[in-house]
Amino acid sequence: MEDIIKNEEIVDSPKKKRKKVKETTGDKIYYIVTYIILGLLALIVFYPLYFVVIASFSSADAVLAGKVYLWPVDLDFTGYVRCFERADIWIGYGNTIWYTVVYTALSVMFTLTAAWALSRKTLPLRKFWMIFFTITMFFGGGLIPFYNVVNDLGMNKTAWAIILPGTVSAWNLFMAKTFFQTGVPDTIVEAAELDGANRARLFISIIVPISAPIIAVLTLYYAIGQWNSYFNAMIFLGDRQNMWPLQLVLKEILTASESTVGGSGETILEQFRLANQLKYVTVIISSLPVFLLYPFVQKYFAQGVLVGSLKD
Repeated sequence: MEDIIKNEEIVDSPKKKRKKVKETTGDKIYYIVTYIILGLLALIVFYPLYFVVIASFSSADAVLAGKVYLWPVDLDFTGYVRCFERADIWIGYGNTIWYTVVYTALSVMFTLTAAWALSRKTLPLRKFWMIFFTITMFFGGGLIPFYNVVNDLGMNKTAWAIILPGTVSAWNLFMAKTFFQTGVPDTIVEAAELDGANRARLFISIIVPISAPIIAVLTLYYAIGQWNSYFNAMIFLGDRQNMWPLQLVLKEILTASESTVGGSGETILEQFRLANQLKYVTVIISSLPVFLLYPFVQKYFAQGVLVGSLKD
């Protein structure tokens, strides 16, 4: 009897150790090959980023001579000094931060509200709106009609020409819609309605707080897209350099460094060296805020993308 009781305790115990499945030679070979492939892919992705960093701190002659491989050679901060001593870079940083914050806030707000409405089966003309948004993913009017629309709306050479166009992405909209359909139980909605919550109160007090994963993903997507954008600014802002975003400022600096001789007595060779340094420095300057933002949202990223990508 005691042996039976002991055996039952072992079976019912949550700490019971399961017998480890012995790996075959084929399994070991598979894992080795998989680790090698993953390691090579990680190296292919990581090394170019690492090279940009070490090249930005190395002398231009060492980079051009191919001496920079694993660490900086002949430390040189000329590229950083020349970039940060320019006032237009700081103005561009401020403009980009402003554009990104306002654009991301509006985009997330519009996307969430539209996605929540589309996820409700009681929405009038729901199929029509689904088809309407789907068409925008495949067809566009082209650059000239786009420019004419923005110009006719009076947004040309204003900040709204950078912020409002493209505020809602159809892809992000459908991803958020699927998240609401799969991640928000109908029982929560029904309970809130029974308690007397209206639609606005339901959305703000209940739906938004439990949608942190998809909000984090949308914020990351919209913020990175706006931060790296310069095309709309190049088209609509024209010569209003005080409104240029950082990416457009850095583009103009790099273009000027590669095509003209500086006004401080620099030779063509010195200008070429400086342009080579600026290539790497501008990548660091423009990418650093994105790298700083990602750790704050990465814990929600995988969950939001996976849940939002489930098929309805």
